[in-house]
Amino acid sequence: MCTVVIGFQPGAPTPVVLAGVRDEFATRPWEPPGPHWPEYPRLVGGRDLEAGGTWLAADPGASRVAALLNGHGTPAAAGTRRSRGDLPLRAAVAGELPAGDLACYDPFHLLVADPGGVRLWSWDGERVTDAKLPEGTHVIVNGGWERDEEGPRGAYFRPRFAAAARPSAHDDGASWQQWRGLATGAGLPVSDPRALVVRHELPEGSWGSSSVTLVALAPDALRYEFCPRPADPSSWYPVPLPGA
Repeated sequence: MCTVVIGFQPGAPTPVVLAGVRDEFATRPWEPPGPHWPEYPRLVGGRDLEAGGTWLAADPGASRVAALLNGHGTPAAAGTRRSRGDLPLRAAVAGELPAGDLACYDPFHLLVADPGGVRLWSWDGERVTDAKLPEGTHVIVNGGWERDEEGPRGAYFRPRFAAAARPSAHDDGASWQQWRGLATGAGLPVSDPRALVVRHELPEGSWGSSSVTLVALAPDALRYEFCPRPADPSSWYPVPLPGA
């Protein structure tokens, strides 16, 4: 992912609401969210067909979500590098940063949330930090947790998400309209430096926002919505969950 917006309101009927925008090369193949991993039968997420992992995994039974963003820092050695796409899967099950040596991973930010709290681990290739996010609305980008409106994207979108009607994990999606509109870019041009949904033509190919995810977590419910075409807000749909 490139951007995650997360609202945490302890004690609310829906304490956690997350919006995530995935940016990737247009030619990288993927599958929309589903129960793609037999070894993780409780998990639902989009599947990266190149490496087999995911950028976001949800565990409806535990009402937990784990989301991965690329980070900045020292890359892993080529001979030992492994895909970061297994981290959200393992974290969604464990509820925390998976145990083990992180030196095989390129830099990342790993966010894990449930109705009781939100934590963010950041690995820069040399050291890992662990932050517990306080109550409020927060923006995480590839540079990390943006505080005090320090970046144009966070400065524009954080107050708008904070002021929007809060989605509920218990309804049929009727309360989600404002977050859907913001998460699919709020009408900003893809070239705007504040843009949440982006598109760039690079020498390596077309790169930009390939999908958008919304997840709401309550102690007794999880609702997951997905937009496979960010330029088409009508493409939002609720993701079927195991056992539902």
